[in-house]
Amino acid sequence: MPLPYAPRTTRTSVQLIAGLLLAAIATACVSDQDMTAERHRLVDLIENDVRATAPALGFDRLDPAVVEALREVPRHRFVPPPQRALAYHNHPLPIGGGQTISQPFIVAIMSQLLAVGPGDRVFELGTGSGYQAAVLAALGVEVYSVEIVPELAESAMRNLAEAGYPSVQVRAGDGWLGWPEAAPFDGIILTAAAPTIPARLIAQLKPGGRLLMPLGAVDGVQQLALFELDDTGTLTRRDLIPVRFVPVTGPLGD
Repeated sequence: MPLPYAPRTTRTSVQLIAGLLLAAIATACVSDQDMTAERHRLVDLIENDVRATAPALGFDRLDPAVVEALREVPRHRFVPPPQRALAYHNHPLPIGGGQTISQPFIVAIMSQLLAVGPGDRVFELGTGSGYQAAVLAALGVEVYSVEIVPELAESAMRNLAEAGYPSVQVRAGDGWLGWPEAAPFDGIILTAAAPTIPARLIAQLKPGGRLLMPLGAVDGVQQLALFELDDTGTLTRRDLIPVRFVPVTGPLGD
C-alpha cells in the first residue's frame, strides 16, 4: 500500500526552522537570566533602604528567609506585559482596575514585620497581582487572599499558578469580612489603606498574631501601622513609616 502523500520538506527549510527555534530559545534564556540579575540587584537596593530606615522599622537588615523569598519570586510575572521592563524598579506599578502592585521595598518590610514562617497562616486583604502573596508563600506561609475586583482575582490566580505558587488560596469578594472559615490567622496583612481599624479582622487574629495595615486618610499619606494581639486579648499599636496605598473598596471598605 502506498504511503499517504506528504509535501517534501527541504533541508534548507528544516535548517531555517531549527535556527529560528534555537534563536527563540536563546533569547528566552537570556531574558530569564537578565531578569534574575535584575531581581538580585533590586534586593540589594531594598537592603540599603532597610538600613536607611532602621530607626523607624526597628530592624536594620532583612531576615535571610525574606531575602531568599524576594530573590526567588519573579516579580515580572506579576506585572502586566507593558510594564515588565520596569518590574525590578523599586516603585509601585499600575496593574489595572485602579490598583497597583506595591513597591518591592514595602513588600519586603511588610513580609518581615508579620514575623511569620513555615506552617503559619496569613490572611491578605487585597490580592492585587498576587505578588505579596507569592512572597509570603515562598516563606512557607499558608496564604488566604481576597480581592474585590473579580478580574484581578482571576489574573492573580493565573499569575500565582504560573509562577509556581498554586497553593495560595484566592477568591473574589469583600476582604473586609476576612476569611472566617480559615481563621484564626497568625498574621493579617492589608495591602489597601483604611481610615479605621478593622474589628472583623482583629477578631480573626490568633493571640500572639500581628496585623499590618496602612492606616489613615485614603486620599493622602497613611501610616504603616503594626498591631499585636497578646495572649490576654490586649491590642497594641506601633506606627512605623508614612506610606501611600490605594484605598480599601467595597461595601464595608467605603
